[in-house]
Amino acid sequence: MGPTLRVLTFLHSFEPGGVERVALRLVRRWREVGVEAPLFIGRDQGLLRDELAAGLDFAVAHPGSWSERLETLWMIFKLPAEIRRVRPDLLFCAGNTYSVVAVLMKMMLGRSCPPIIAKISNDLILPGLSPWARFWYARWAWLQARLIDGWVVMHPSMRGDVEAAIGQVELTVIPDPALTTAQLSLLRRWRPRNDGIAGRRFVAMGRLVRQKNYPLMLDAFAAAAASEDCLTIFGDGPERAALTARAAALGLAGQIHFAGHVSQSAEALLDHDILLLSSVYEGIPAALVEGIACGMPIVATDCGDGVRGLLKDWASARLVEGQTVAAFAAAIRGARQFTAERPEQDFDAASFTIEVGADAYLEAFAKVASVVPGRTRLTLVRRSANRPAQLQSISLAGGLSDGDREVA
Repeated sequence: MGPTLRVLTFLHSFEPGGVERVALRLVRRWREVGVEAPLFIGRDQGLLRDELAAGLDFAVAHPGSWSERLETLWMIFKLPAEIRRVRPDLLFCAGNTYSVVAVLMKMMLGRSCPPIIAKISNDLILPGLSPWARFWYARWAWLQARLIDGWVVMHPSMRGDVEAAIGQVELTVIPDPALTTAQLSLLRRWRPRNDGIAGRRFVAMGRLVRQKNYPLMLDAFAAAAASEDCLTIFGDGPERAALTARAAALGLAGQIHFAGHVSQSAEALLDHDILLLSSVYEGIPAALVEGIACGMPIVATDCGDGVRGLLKDWASARLVEGQTVAAFAAAIRGARQFTAERPEQDFDAASFTIEVGADAYLEAFAKVASVVPGRTRLTLVRRSANRPAQLQSISLAGGLSDGDREVA
């Protein structure tokens, strides 16, 4: 077989985040199936290094401490040299945070820049933008549409937001590979608690940052929770001290537990009854995928097209409109009445596994790379239920045989 596909993924750091977690899992999986998947890291820091990058080789732009405020500029400055060194067939832009880097690579490198596939990790038009900000964002979206070669959305419901923001572009729907098959098997062991205890064990998962809007969750929990209820929040971040103080001020220090970062989120979820999400905006949060996969009741804010599409047919979910304490508190009270039932038919949990998602990305890469003039044509040469996809690089000048044209 000829040379394999070479996909370069770039990340700011190993700090915990859904985009970074999925990207690191994809890199590892691609390498396992024979794809060259170099990894470029801006800052060699973060909890995910030991958790998900152990044993992975990577290049780093700055090996020591570096200001997070400057990390995007630093990546823009350093990445072109890495692209010239590695000479990848494609660049993978793992989320919205990295789109400015992707666009500037196209502008700086011109025709020597490889094609880019960008994953849309959150709604493009975020809530609360002023008319002036929307005006400039429309121009920015126009530029992205003309410089990025392919786009991935994590749920069909996200198509409308993309088309409204950047117009008609090449879109591929790939469910976010937030799980492994082992985690999925573990989640399916969850059962509603039936031990006669009156209190409910609420749980939330995510970084302690403004996007997640934990103050709303804490205030609503204070308004709706019974004295026997408890809330465990898994995750860490810059808002921890303020949130801990807020819980104490609400008189909930004994009922709310900040459990910090957890590497095995699926295992942690099993010991709880109801999942809460209070974000201002989201794409497809891994916590919601895990909650639906195990059959757990969910209360979530209406914080994006992906969340709306994911939960609209889930009988044990309450989607809260508006970021108000009263509405979220009412949903928490209502969640006590939900009867949990595993969504065997309406939710294809296996499609959200890394084993399935990594192959789907390779197919998307092959399609985008094949239409870029002057570069190689990439095509899948084998795929079956038990054997992962493999890619072969074929010169456009040499033409394709019938065997080469086979795509699973």
